[in-house]
Amino acid sequence: MKSCGLVVEYNPFHNGHALHARESRKKTESDIVVAVMSGPFLQRGEPALVSKWSRTEMALLGGIDLVIELPYSFAVQKAELFAKGSISLLEYLGCDSFCFGSEDGRIEPFIEAHGILSENAETYNETLKSLMEKGNSYPASASKAFQAISKNTEMLDLTKPNNILGKEYVSTALSNGFSIEPYTIQRVAAGYHDVQLSSSPIASATGIRKALLEQKQELEAVGNYIPPSTLHGLQHYLATYHALHEWNMYWPLLKYRILASSLTELADIYEIEEGIEYRMKEMAKEAMNFHDFMTAMKTKRYTWTRIQRMCVHILTNTLKEDMIHAEEPSYIRLLGMNHRGQAYLRKVKKELPVPLISRLSSYQDRHIDTDMRAAQVYAMGLREPYQTALMKREFEAPIIKTNSLDT
Repeated sequence: MKSCGLVVEYNPFHNGHALHARESRKKTESDIVVAVMSGPFLQRGEPALVSKWSRTEMALLGGIDLVIELPYSFAVQKAELFAKGSISLLEYLGCDSFCFGSEDGRIEPFIEAHGILSENAETYNETLKSLMEKGNSYPASASKAFQAISKNTEMLDLTKPNNILGKEYVSTALSNGFSIEPYTIQRVAAGYHDVQLSSSPIASATGIRKALLEQKQELEAVGNYIPPSTLHGLQHYLATYHALHEWNMYWPLLKYRILASSLTELADIYEIEEGIEYRMKEMAKEAMNFHDFMTAMKTKRYTWTRIQRMCVHILTNTLKEDMIHAEEPSYIRLLGMNHRGQAYLRKVKKELPVPLISRLSSYQDRHIDTDMRAAQVYAMGLREPYQTALMKREFEAPIIKTNSLDT
């Protein structure tokens, strides 16, 4: 049973994701497609539109065979650590390959980029540090530092978001001597950050979320861009919890956390650095909503994404000491599977290097505690009784199982 791994967020699962799953299965000649998926909060510091349970079901009905969770300690992180957690978990599960979407569409430039960075690590790091000290953001500094050592105008474009993540995926696999083999396919139609919906049936998740929130969660606005199973999943979530999650739902909680915490307490939060807690205190006093707060906080040095991640860590009270030991995942948390995924799991289960968890009560780990806290905070964006219902879903319900074998 040959297997291919995908690193995903599915926020929500759309036509482009379905295409990625089909093409990855085809390109890698795999029988099984495994998705490692972020939980309640995502890499760019945002709450997922719907719960991980709903997104898992959408994935299984859209062509994925097995879904596991990327722990919070890796999910809400910069690209390097996000990739380390994701690819490590796919390696643990015995995946033969992983396949990611990229703007480049060829795997060779990613492998070559890893070689150049490895050979010129000292120069790269010195250039990166110098550029950041001049006030440049990390993504801009990293791209410029790479250009400085590559001296090749046709090298990998690291200003593109999927190329940035792809480079880290490949580097994780090669640096750690993993057996998992990297593949990439080119993204088609909408770009990662495209916010406009077009006549094409493929739109970005960013554009789909924007349309949903601007049209007051009218699902018909995005019906052409998502599979019927995703549409049904969104309808069911709204009927069950009466909301789709977005940052403004959490603004009162975040504002309280910022203003009620001392400067010392804020400085202990993961990713809070260089005295930015002072600025946060001042901006939180005046901001009437999350967007106003973010607009006031953003600077050339601190990107919107980086500040959002700080906000998630404040919201979940994730301390620097909580993340000290987050070097590699210490468990695999199963979210869902179809019959094919179940057969694959039976095949590899005895050889897994870390525990496989299907129920939270069965395993104790400091990063599981962080996952549990994040799930509870995520539920707090909802009104009662829906808030308590979603909290209970985390602890009581079994994994998602479907009969779908769509490819």
